Amino acid sequence: MDRQSGVILTKTVVDAAEPKSQRYDLWDSKLSGFGLRIEASGTKTFIVRYRANGGGRKAPRRFMTIGRFGNLTVDEARRKAKAVLGSAANGDDPAGERQAQRREMLMSELIDLYENEGCFIQRGIHQGQPMKPLTKKNTIARLRNHVVPLLGRKRVSEVGSADVERFVRDVTAGKTNRDEKEGLRKRVVVRGGDGAARKVVRDLSAVFSFAQRRRIADSNPVALAAVRKTDNVRDRFLTLAEVTRLGKALDELQAEGENIKGIEITRLWALTGCRRDEIASLKWSEVDFERGLLVLADSKTRKSIRPLSSAAALVLKKVTRDVDSGFVFPAEKGKGHYQGTKRIWKKIIAKAKLPGVTPHTLRHTMGSTAVSFGEGLPLTGALLGHANPRSTAIYAHVQNDPSKRAADRVSGRIAAAMAKAG
Repeated sequence: MDRQSGVILTKTVVDAAEPKSQRYDLWDSKLSGFGLRIEASGTKTFIVRYRANGGGRKAPRRFMTIGRFGNLTVDEARRKAKAVLGSAANGDDPAGERQAQRREMLMSELIDLYENEGCFIQRGIHQGQPMKPLTKKNTIARLRNHVVPLLGRKRVSEVGSADVERFVRDVTAGKTNRDEKEGLRKRVVVRGGDGAARKVVRDLSAVFSFAQRRRIADSNPVALAAVRKTDNVRDRFLTLAEVTRLGKALDELQAEGENIKGIEITRLWALTGCRRDEIASLKWSEVDFERGLLVLADSKTRKSIRPLSSAAALVLKKVTRDVDSGFVFPAEKGKGHYQGTKRIWKKIIAKAKLPGVTPHTLRHTMGSTAVSFGEGLPLTGALLGHANPRSTAIYAHVQNDPSKRAADRVSGRIAAAMAKAG
């Protein structure tokens, strides 16, 4: 960790502190032990360091979080730091006392703390950056809907691997299922099952990893539990014969007067390999017909550039633009994007006789089709927008980009299979 000193922390200094590739600390030259921690994500937190037991070189060094900049002003943080440092000088150990209290924390309280301070990406090139708002919302919802009812009243120190295994069995069996009305227009539907259990146990593992870093937990019981943490959904993809059934179902639903937005979104899922919301929330400003690219401003892997195949471009060119909205598929009401894909998807898979298939299956279909017809892994990664240097380096941003030609080859085969429906 990079440590710097020799500055007096003021609002101007704190505002000007820029994030680096790794977190670093700025230490105040006016109040010894008072500092600011800047995370790689840009989050800024006031901290205190001191030696316990009244000081001395052999005394253990403690670090303590005062609060986040924004929630606290510099002056408020300085006053809190003075109080902590004064207490430590008198022989107290504020950080040790807080740590001891946190070791007795309830699981429900740990999830509250995780929501406020722990929702960061833990792996990959975006490690240390905050979760995207929707990812955080879904993660916390799973934790509150499943973990809190079953483990919420247990102390963190009491939860072992056997508790985790029992928790997974209970979620799988549907013990956390509920369907309740909250307020006038909101209904909360929680369903357990095998898939829900696998997702939430991964979330729970991340919570315990956070607790370990904060010294609230000594170990991660999820890591020791005999539970399956992967769902193997990537094994499922459509054959070209199944793609033909999908195309036929889309044509029939369109002829029956089904909402054209949901149908065209589905066609683009199949022809681009994009993630669900990357197409549903697509904006015209992200479509570059001239260079044959989708320049996605805020994908799962942040900004992402994808080759736009001729088949997908043809679908987009037929879409009627709404002059009052920047979205390719604007909402039926309001200013957002179209939200009806879940409803129409049920009709599509029922008519195509493809039970269990999800929109994400179409993404895997693009990948499997690419590999099966001889496209290399780097090109396949480029088609799908994987956050991998070998994949992203492939973009030349010109019309004859090899990834664009690969997109034409792969989506051309998928488009041909869909067109066989006629």
